[in-house]
Amino acid sequence: MRSCSMVIFRRLITSGLIGCLASSCADAAQSSTEYTKQIVQENNVARLMAQVRDSQKVSNLLSQGNGFLDSGRYEEALQLYNRAIEIEKDSVPSWVNRGNALLSLKRHQEALESYNQAIALRPNKNEAWYNRGNALSALGRYEEAIRSYNESIVIDPNKFEAWINKGIALTKLQRYQEGLASYDQAISINPNFAAVYYNQACNYALQKQVDLAVESLAKAIKIDRQKYTQLARVDKDFAKISDNRDFKELLK
Repeated sequence: MRSCSMVIFRRLITSGLIGCLASSCADAAQSSTEYTKQIVQENNVARLMAQVRDSQKVSNLLSQGNGFLDSGRYEEALQLYNRAIEIEKDSVPSWVNRGNALLSLKRHQEALESYNQAIALRPNKNEAWYNRGNALSALGRYEEAIRSYNESIVIDPNKFEAWINKGIALTKLQRYQEGLASYDQAISINPNFAAVYYNQACNYALQKQVDLAVESLAKAIKIDRQKYTQLARVDKDFAKISDNRDFKELLK
């Protein structure tokens, strides 16, 4: 492409000299403009082709990174997302998944910064808001986490995971009734998700509402017995009801 531009440039000079001698400089200017347009078009094509190549590289890096992320190889996934961002700084999926890798590595502050970058690029990116809430919750910044979950819910009111995690954050702040209302929303969307009943049970247990806690825990255990019996045996949220006969019977 560079040699082609040099040839065209020499023609422009020649045309300009002939134009000034044989007719008028206006003719030369018109010819010069046409060749300039050609150069600009060729440069635009070159840039477009480079962008296509970069986008393909980013797509490949994302695909590989997602594979590592899904298989628990978080450091390797992070390296690939970093490379993708070096190529394309405004790649929202790269920033979001980079945050996910960092979150999995418990590098919560760095994850938060990555989600912030994704949101700055695309304010309506649901997963960025949702996972930003998770990073803030991990940092113990529950009020901010709730605001992030609310943003996620505004974008997608049926995102039941956001309703559940909002409920957890509210429960951490001892805003128990608001937490229960959030769990109720999650249940109305997905009534077969065990985690919501388990967290509902934790909320009731913290309030010493034994019967309701046992009832909710029984629903979680019915869906996934092994997981939630093991969790409930060691979860400090159930300390206030741990001597209850029905609670003990449920965990046998």
